[in-house]
Amino acid sequence: MLHRASPRMTTASTDFAWALIGPGRIAHRFAEALAGLPGTHLRSVHGRDPAKAAAFAAQWARAERPAVRVETDLQALLHDPQVDAVYIATPHASHAGLVRQCLQAGKPVLCEKPLVPTLAQAQELVALAQTRQVFLMEALWTRLLPVYAGVRRWLDSGAIGPVRAIQSSFCFAAPYDPTSRLFDPALAGGALLDIGIYNLALTRWVLETAPGLCPEPTDVQVSGVLAPSGVDQRVAAMFSFPGGVVSQFVCAFDTTADNTLRIMGEQGSITVPGGFWGASEAVLAVAGQTPQTLHAPLRINGFEEEIEEAMRCVRAGAIESTRIPHAETLALMRWIEGLLKRLGVCYPFV
Repeated sequence: MLHRASPRMTTASTDFAWALIGPGRIAHRFAEALAGLPGTHLRSVHGRDPAKAAAFAAQWARAERPAVRVETDLQALLHDPQVDAVYIATPHASHAGLVRQCLQAGKPVLCEKPLVPTLAQAQELVALAQTRQVFLMEALWTRLLPVYAGVRRWLDSGAIGPVRAIQSSFCFAAPYDPTSRLFDPALAGGALLDIGIYNLALTRWVLETAPGLCPEPTDVQVSGVLAPSGVDQRVAAMFSFPGGVVSQFVCAFDTTADNTLRIMGEQGSITVPGGFWGASEAVLAVAGQTPQTLHAPLRINGFEEEIEEAMRCVRAGAIESTRIPHAETLALMRWIEGLLKRLGVCYPFV
């Protein structure tokens, strides 16, 4: 892991100040987690709509913490010496430009998944972060949830024997709206980038031999349904790996599913039920034994883990997280881009 000195030389005893770009729905979850953590605060908010940004700032202001500024000038935000890191929560298509500006200004970045919609953009930004020695992390919060630490212990201990298969679903029914971020190609809409990334990220996590290292598939089968706007609204895929391991998943905006992750081994199975991407429970079932249920409640809403990881890295002078390294972001994007190409999804900015 590469290291650099952080801009404000924050220490564990220094209040860590965040700037937020894109005060939309997911940003509220970030702000809620931030408000519940000690030693950190939201310093500034930037959005296309100043009134919306002001309302967001007012909602998350806390009497015991510094006032939240509304910054209409992005460059002023990026050159504020009091800002320790920037969280980006805008639609996918705008991530690349915003991340680039942050890195060029020397500001550490935590960017919502997907980091960017294309592999070429991801490669450019990772190279820029490494060249300028500025922290960059994709906000794949699921990988950091407490429940998955328990699942990893089960896997590493051989509780279910060698993994043979993985199945997962992430589906919900959304009304078609060609102007929404889910369906608009100009906003990098589509099920894979928005929700299928979780299915793929967890497949990689289960099979990885080390962070960022997962076997490459020997065969990939994929089918899907495109929305009238041309983005993927439903995707089903099966990946085959060395040794006969398979991973199957479906993600969709036009389907209802149980949204469970199942890991099947030679001697048993692990189930992460109902919304595996934000889960707090897992079940271990081994033949002939009483099932074990692991309860790992979220301390706030789940985003606290990625916030703390980013702050830990910035304070340590690191430019990437060992838990969500740059190599993992690039490998995951390579898989996604391969599927999108086979489905015939084309974005106007590519």
